[in-house]
This record gives sequence, C-alpha cells and structure tokens, in this order.
Amino acid sequence: MKHPSAESTPRRTGSPLLFGLAVVWGVVLAGSLLAAFLLRYASVDEGYLPYFTYGINGAALLGGGWISGRRAGERGWLYGGSVGCLYALIVILIGFLAYDASMQIHPFLFAAGAFSLGALGGIFGVNTRGA
Repeated sequence: MKHPSAESTPRRTGSPLLFGLAVVWGVVLAGSLLAAFLLRYASVDEGYLPYFTYGINGAALLGGGWISGRRAGERGWLYGGSVGCLYALIVILIGFLAYDASMQIHPFLFAAGAFSLGALGGIFGVNTRGA
C-alpha cells in the first residue's frame, strides 16, 4: 500500500540544476536576440549595450534560480546558487577559451554576483511552490 502523501505530490523527473541552467541559457538567447533587434532596427545607441547585457544576465539568473528552486522544492538557495555558479563558470570558460578575452570585472566578483542572483531566485522559487 502506498503512502497517501506520495500520491498527492506530482513526481518530477530531471535535475533541477540542468533545468535551471537550460532556462538561463534560453533567457540569455532570447534577450540577446531582442537586444540585437533593438540595436539594429530601433534608434538605440550602442552605449546602452552593457546595461542590456547586465539586465539580461540578471533576469536570466533570477529566472533560472527560481525554476531550479521551484523544481527542487527545498534548499532553493543552494540549487539557485549552484545554477548561478555553473553559468558563471561556463561564461568565464567560453570567454577565456574561445575568445581569449578577459572580463571587465574580476571573475570572482562575477561568480559571486551570479551565485547571489541565482540563490535569490531559488529562494523565491521554493516559496512559490505551494502557491
């Protein structure tokens, strides 16, 4: 006989980290395309590109952390922060290996900011799960 609470909760498959990371990359891709269209077809100056970049990355990290925390159901700060750290590691590696470019800010500060935004999103995600 099954436990009654096991039937009431839906079972989710897949890793909250991988799902959150996929959401982050999806939001970054969509936001980058939107920024490219704005720069090309609207009268937006290229000087605003850093603001677009930080806004897109921040929204993506909050969203990815929120999704991973919601899917995990517990320890949202840890899952969201881990998504942020993985994202920061991938971005730093791509910048270093593919483009041989250094970051404008220190990589540790970028990773700490990514962890913080992802953890904040994960906290919100866990707390909205019951709603």
